[in-house]
Amino acid sequence: MTNPGVAAGDTAWMLAASALVLLMVPGLAFFYGGMVRAKSVLNMMMMVFGALAVVTVVWVLVGYSLAFGKDVGGGLIGDPTQFLAFKGMLDPVEGASYPSTLFAMFQGLFGVVTVALIAGAIADRTRFGTWLIFCGIWTVVVYAPVAHWIFAAGSGWMTAKLHALDFAGGTAVEINSGAAGLAAALVLGQRVGFGRDPMKPHNLTLVMIGAGLLWFGWFGFNSGSALAANNTAAIVFVNTLLAGCTGLLAWLGIERWRDGHATSFGAASGAVGGLVAITPACGYVTPLGAMAVGLVAGTVCALAVGLKYRFGYDDSLDVVGVHLVGGLVGTILIGLLAERRVAGLDGLFYGGGADQLVKQLVAAGAALAYSFVVTGLVVWLLEKTIGFRIDGEHEVAGVDLIIHAEAAYDLHVAGARPHFSGSGLH
Repeated sequence: MTNPGVAAGDTAWMLAASALVLLMVPGLAFFYGGMVRAKSVLNMMMMVFGALAVVTVVWVLVGYSLAFGKDVGGGLIGDPTQFLAFKGMLDPVEGASYPSTLFAMFQGLFGVVTVALIAGAIADRTRFGTWLIFCGIWTVVVYAPVAHWIFAAGSGWMTAKLHALDFAGGTAVEINSGAAGLAAALVLGQRVGFGRDPMKPHNLTLVMIGAGLLWFGWFGFNSGSALAANNTAAIVFVNTLLAGCTGLLAWLGIERWRDGHATSFGAASGAVGGLVAITPACGYVTPLGAMAVGLVAGTVCALAVGLKYRFGYDDSLDVVGVHLVGGLVGTILIGLLAERRVAGLDGLFYGGGADQLVKQLVAAGAALAYSFVVTGLVVWLLEKTIGFRIDGEHEVAGVDLIIHAEAAYDLHVAGARPHFSGSGLH
């Protein structure tokens, strides 16, 4: 069945944008995989791909309906039965410029990325089976409600009542995943040797490849949120590129000032920090504003990643320092840097007063508090019932071998054969 109202251009763009967001999943797997130690790289990548499988299925069954169904809870949640298993969504929607199933899967991939981000906070010490269960539960009780609050236009309380602004996921994706990562890391506790043993990235080439794929996919994440092939999508594309660039430069500047060296790891982290921060603001600021967002995020995130050593929470791959802090920076800066030519309203720095800034602070605080509390409860219950953290001796041996019976690298010399000498077998 065809719908004459569906625009071929918009549909083609949304298909491409959805594929770009999907590409962020292997990008994140490479990014995170390179950041962990060699003995847990496969487990880390499996956690990301596992999130893709579980969240996608749960999203089709009930998640999309909870997030975008007709509101049944005063702006808090959608009707879980309205689109159950995509019920009624295969028929064309009158007046839509793209199929409803395409919009649903585009939004579902946002959920995949959000859940996968949490894995970085609890790397090296997690039971894979429990992680898959967590992915399903968290999608239903945390991600879908927060997505309803901010993405369900006209019904979610953050948009319909508070009138907060979030173009592509500063609250539902970045703050949500960062707060969840912090809660999970606190409940599961520190890795064996945290603060004592070196836990440096084992493969910076993978980190750089992953960062590049994430950056590429982010254009679909942000520009795709315009939901059309239009001028807004073009502005968002420019802003996304600029914020990634200035975030990278700011992080390198902090490294050079603090440590005396500008590193590839810092470049990758700075680019991601800038991209995180521009995600909520990309449709509301000018290119100059986007550069400012990236500069602030790159600077603040570079300083924030060291907080885990001061306060003792073991956020393995800096999900808190980059995604929570970067998400807060971008969400709040909308209230300062929004400009009428782009957003339809002015932020504080353009004479618009502090009203929008207050709304952004409320939205950011609500997403942070809800995600932190509910995630902490979910992780605690899983740990107390079926166990979430692996045994200490298994953690030391390496989760790849213990859980997956695999190793990421075969370090034996190809073709080498044992031989005998006077002292024995070599």
